[in-house]
Amino acid sequence: MIIPHRELSPEALAGIIEDVVTRDGTDYGEVETSLAQKVNQVKSQLDKGNYFLLFDTELETIAIVTKDQLPHSLLIDD
Repeated sequence: MIIPHRELSPEALAGIIEDVVTRDGTDYGEVETSLAQKVNQVKSQLDKGNYFLLFDTELETIAIVTKDQLPHSLLIDD
């Protein structure tokens, strides 16, 4: 299920993004990036429609995915 990020409070959205970007195994390359920068980068991509919040109802987990990573059944027509 896609969660419309603009319907979340700024605090809730920031919390979700922080949780995702601080998970083990998250790698942003060789350049050290602050948590605030990572959050801003992800929020920018959400605002542009390049990233989506995806809630897995079975596992009750949330992920941030690109449009290419969305299950085909969830694709939104532009």
